[in-house]
Amino acid sequence: MQTDDFHVFDTTLRDGAQREGITYSVADKLAVARLLDQIGVGFIEGGWPGAMPKDTEFFARAANGELALRHARLVAFGATRKAGVRVEDDLQVRALLDSRAPVVTLVAKSDVFHVEQALRTTLEENLAMVRDTVAFLRAEGRRVFVDCEHFFDGYKHDPDYGVRVLDAAASAGADVGVLCDTNGGMLPMGVHDVVSDVRRRAGIRLGIHTQDDTGCAVANTLAAVDAGATHVQGTANGYGERAGNANIFSVIGGLVTKMGRDVLPEGCLSEMMRVAHAIAEIANLAPDTHAPYVGASAFAHKAGLHASAIKVSPELYNHLDPSVVGNDQRILVTEMAGRASVELKSQELGVDVSGRPEVVSRVVERVKQREADGWSYEAADASFELLLRDELAEGERPAPFIVESYRVIVDRREDGAMVSEATVRLSAGGRRVISTEEGNGPVNALDRALRRALERTYPQLAKMELTDYKVRIMPGRHGTDAVTRVLIETTDHQREWTTVGVHGNVIEASWLALHDAVRYGLLGGKSV
Repeated sequence: MQTDDFHVFDTTLRDGAQREGITYSVADKLAVARLLDQIGVGFIEGGWPGAMPKDTEFFARAANGELALRHARLVAFGATRKAGVRVEDDLQVRALLDSRAPVVTLVAKSDVFHVEQALRTTLEENLAMVRDTVAFLRAEGRRVFVDCEHFFDGYKHDPDYGVRVLDAAASAGADVGVLCDTNGGMLPMGVHDVVSDVRRRAGIRLGIHTQDDTGCAVANTLAAVDAGATHVQGTANGYGERAGNANIFSVIGGLVTKMGRDVLPEGCLSEMMRVAHAIAEIANLAPDTHAPYVGASAFAHKAGLHASAIKVSPELYNHLDPSVVGNDQRILVTEMAGRASVELKSQELGVDVSGRPEVVSRVVERVKQREADGWSYEAADASFELLLRDELAEGERPAPFIVESYRVIVDRREDGAMVSEATVRLSAGGRRVISTEEGNGPVNALDRALRRALERTYPQLAKMELTDYKVRIMPGRHGTDAVTRVLIETTDHQREWTTVGVHGNVIEASWLALHDAVRYGLLGGKSV
């Protein structure tokens, strides 16, 4: 466990689950909790037992041994007792105890408007609700944090009442009073001012919970820490209602690498990218490639000027060593590429171009010409590597296969069924082969026919599988003409690679990408 000096509190399974499109099963919640523990957060808020049946089951299964946490403590979320109800008689408060979670977060109203208009009770009764519930849970051996809902909006209406709520919580034994920007409307300057003021006046440790409605949730969180908060809340990948919550990975990255705060156990920070992507997969959402710290493009460089500097020293255009957060530097080869981009990308791909300046020059010019024609290599490393190797070989190496022709037929039958048939004629291993296959579409039929034609010569192709197919229609340079760009992702269940094809005909564009995919897959992608 980390020391208690600073709290990293994750609410992916409670607040993050409110994102539109996310639905976690109980098994999903257990898997996410294990991943969050691997990153080293101190607290994992598992949900609202008693209010949500899945959350009740989650806590029961966790307590019965299905969730062994190494770093984190499990937290149950709930509300203070209802107005006019004894805390001992409040079933929802009882459900918090029944969850067997060692820590409880209580949400409490801290805005006079919400107390009077939403709770429909008095300001004094609201304070009593906070005191009674905290004291009851503390007497039962639970550690208690209090989320002061709408704190910043309430501060604008009445800068004193929120402090009274914090003092009520502290007097009953709460450990932390969390200032919540529930509507997400704050900016860093305002957060810093409010936290600084409240810290001088309230007798409790302060935390911060921010929403991202202004795009400032991470900045607001770090501003609160700068003003004295020592408890931060956030969600994996910024998941949450509306625009989301503070991204816990960006918050951690800022705290550790920019503010010098050692908030994670040793060895956990380098797991950040892996955990971020694994949680995205469980949520059934594509990882944000441009997310700070953990996105695949977070340390990707496209401009030739950047590449020239990085060749001298990576620190010139990277704000930190990508490996610190488990990421990698990438060089993108596009029409912006210069010699340095190609040289660095070659190193990244394990292709030696040292002492071959003429090859580098040809590759640069070829990439620029092809990009002008609609090709794009920044998402198709395999096709770029083939181009690079072709230029290095300069015709010295025989092609692994030579295609004579291909044909595709799409047949719509009387019953409405669509059947695609492809025939490929090629030479490989000294043999001429004709292969015909059916597929659920012309590209699938071509893929099957090509690989079937080659499997006798190259049996390793049986392991290859097309996993994704993307088509983009590019604006043509001649009136209404259009160019089709196809990206194909392929796997042999050990590696994954992406290839590109471009042509005015979508079938030919697909064929070019398929042809590259098979070439790259042969002999581990190193013999083409």
